[in-house]
Amino acid sequence: MKSTIAAFALVAGAMTGVAHAAVTNEPMNAQTQQVAAGHVYMGKTRAEVKRELAQAQRDGEIAALNNLFHGS
Repeated sequence: MKSTIAAFALVAGAMTGVAHAAVTNEPMNAQTQQVAAGHVYMGKTRAEVKRELAQAQRDGEIAALNNLFHGS
């Protein structure tokens, strides 16, 4: 259990570093701002979410998360 929490903390810390590495201090020019404003993120459809949930249940990811947060 402790090793799982430690692994999770390690991965979370690594992802934080990656997120900070993607940030630049360069000012945005007008063209970059237009491209950024024109980009709209479309979320997942209900069918995609259901498909991912079913796959996670088959792979055992849901059971692993339940054990992690509810204890063994």
